[in-house]
Amino acid sequence: MNFIDLFSGAGGLSEGFIRAGFNPIAHVEMDNHACNTLETRLIFHKLEKEDNLRPYYNYIQGKLDRESFIKKYGDKEITSSVINLSIGGKNNKEIFRLINNLKPDLNVDLIIGGPPCQAYSLIGRARDKDSMLNDSRNYLYKEYAKFLIEYKPKVFVFENVLGLITAKKGEFFKNMKAYFKRIGYEIDYSIQNSADYGVLQKRKRLILIGWKKDIEIEYPVFDKIENNWTLDEILKDLKILKPGEKNNVTKYKSKTTKYLESFKLRNGVDFVTQHIARPHNERDLEIYKIAIDKFIKGKKLKYPDLPKRLKTHKNEKSFLDRFKVVNINGHSHTMVAHIAKDGHHYIYPDLKQVRSLSVREAARIQSFPDDFYFEGGRTAAFRQIGNAVPPLMAEAIANKIAELNI
Repeated sequence: MNFIDLFSGAGGLSEGFIRAGFNPIAHVEMDNHACNTLETRLIFHKLEKEDNLRPYYNYIQGKLDRESFIKKYGDKEITSSVINLSIGGKNNKEIFRLINNLKPDLNVDLIIGGPPCQAYSLIGRARDKDSMLNDSRNYLYKEYAKFLIEYKPKVFVFENVLGLITAKKGEFFKNMKAYFKRIGYEIDYSIQNSADYGVLQKRKRLILIGWKKDIEIEYPVFDKIENNWTLDEILKDLKILKPGEKNNVTKYKSKTTKYLESFKLRNGVDFVTQHIARPHNERDLEIYKIAIDKFIKGKKLKYPDLPKRLKTHKNEKSFLDRFKVVNINGHSHTMVAHIAKDGHHYIYPDLKQVRSLSVREAARIQSFPDDFYFEGGRTAAFRQIGNAVPPLMAEAIANKIAELNI
């Protein structure tokens, strides 16, 4: 089945569908760095089919510059299929034109994607004085629907945060469902937890699936797996890092683990990229040490517990857990894009390396394989990772869509 990915980000959702055998026609994304990541990954899949991944490995190790890599190993079909425009308004006409020029006679069987979730998220609503009610992103589902009207896919998959269900007392979600039905689609939804598909992260998401009214199918029942793995399985083979360490390419510290092997996160070569730690000031490092020490003792750090000299604001009632250690003995809490701004909510759980998570560690928690390369530098990579759909979860969804045989 041929698909278009809207609001693609770095391509976590698309990665799962490609693994399940689906064919990407186009990706539409407004962030330039994420678009570069998409191009890089599409070239990876092309070279993988050709059994010629050496040029890709050379590129992500810095042995080949981007211009040469794109020119020699990319092609017009790949570069043209990644459309760097924001969805909505006058842009839609141009996006339609660009997609239609790619493969004019090709049917679009499927559309996937989820609009930016900040307007629906509980955290976003709590931080905004108007509870995000006036945010234009509340209505991006109508822009998504315009692509359904234009391409008439058999099926679409719409992913978003749970807050969409309760935003404005459920009014947005009610209107959205009615809108999709009005343009010719039966819909149903469920709440899925990425941990049920092998991801070592507690991440619940709304998965809405729509299908044309003349197609007789039902919402799929997803096959969940028992996930007793712990975060230690995806951390212990990586090199010990100091805050601010910038070595893009490193060797693995130890052999692969059963988890990394079972879910194919290690890429079969003897190096890993983007195991990069952000720098921290002395105050943050001291707070991290306190947080890690409490974690080791089975306790959590609350902001009021900090010594007065380490506090920077007087509000001791809101966001008490702004310094949080990832649970090495279980699953991580939800990875979000805020990790691009600071690492306070993702502290590495070891007093031997006091810091926040590296780019590669965050990517692994989101179930991205080690051969997935994020363009744009450390901050851009963190933002892409935090915004992504975990590929393992995406693949489980894709497999069920494939089983519908439509």
